[in-house]
Amino acid sequence: MKVPMLDLSEQYSTLRGEMLEVLDEVMTSSRFILGDNVKKLEQDVAAYSNVPFGIGVANGSDALHISLQACGVKAGDEVITTAFTFFATAGAIARCNATPVFVDIDPVTFNIDPRKIEEKITEKTKAIIPVHLYGQVSDMDPIVEIAKKHNIYIIEDAAQAIGATYKGKRVGELGDTACYSFFPTKNLGAYGDAGMVVTKHEDLAEKMRVIRVHGSKPKYYHHVLGYNSRLDELQAAILNVKFPHLNEWSEQRRKIAVNYTEKLKNALGDKIVTPVETEGNYHVFHQYTIRVENRDELQKFLGEQGVSTMIYYPQPLHLQPVFQELGYKEGDLPITEKAAREAISLPMFPELKEEQQDYVVECIAKFYK
Repeated sequence: MKVPMLDLSEQYSTLRGEMLEVLDEVMTSSRFILGDNVKKLEQDVAAYSNVPFGIGVANGSDALHISLQACGVKAGDEVITTAFTFFATAGAIARCNATPVFVDIDPVTFNIDPRKIEEKITEKTKAIIPVHLYGQVSDMDPIVEIAKKHNIYIIEDAAQAIGATYKGKRVGELGDTACYSFFPTKNLGAYGDAGMVVTKHEDLAEKMRVIRVHGSKPKYYHHVLGYNSRLDELQAAILNVKFPHLNEWSEQRRKIAVNYTEKLKNALGDKIVTPVETEGNYHVFHQYTIRVENRDELQKFLGEQGVSTMIYYPQPLHLQPVFQELGYKEGDLPITEKAAREAISLPMFPELKEEQQDYVVECIAKFYK
């Protein structure tokens, strides 16, 4: 049996008629940039996030960069974040000529450990970026308390977590801004690059709208140094078709996660560590990530059996060559480094069949036996 990490073909087949219809409407209108589809998506995603403002941008990486710029992060500033995340989180900080300051993670959730944040705060600290990794929200209450105490911004990296909740509050309303990626593999994915920032603050929303169009307002009059980062109409039209299905897809991911956990525990007991949904959280399982010994050997074996897997992430950011000048060394973030050696993500998408899951579990059990 072949089990892909992700298969978007079945999802497309169920939406194909509606997709072709809306794409034809965009083509016929000849309005391709910042039109009605973008406005609708901005309004709907903002409302879904329980905030008033959405700003469509070209991708999730730009969402982070534009958020930081709107919050006034500049050369000489510091931004605290996790090293166990995709490069864009810290890359956006560096693109502002600011310094990423890395904090270790919670060993259960893989998210930033709030207990280790305050010791990293200095007079240069401008913001905290908690990453809601794999679809589970970071422990936000202590992070919000720290941010208020020190008068610093919270920028949620919610690239993997649209729809997730924490103690009854949805991703997007927990920080000053929240950044979504609509990369095709995400829970709500476009058919190319796309992203959005949502915020409760009107002043930040207005700054971000200006930044995404080369810093101009009105057109051809430039007051800040922005750049070209606009969500286009075609991608917005695609996302508008998909968006009404998001909750249903999230529920299906959760059912698959429950099934994985039950079957893996029955087959392997404590030989592997399965994901934990912390109390008060609604995990949307962008990834189903386990921790194992002999991770690389397991991945090789599963590949030979036709099971695709991914490692998110094999090299933590504090040890990346591009950040060598920051002076981090191996051993500085031991929990992060251990996770990078042990974490492996199994196939996860709403259309994953139960027999495919059974086969994945059977192959993992076979490896450890």
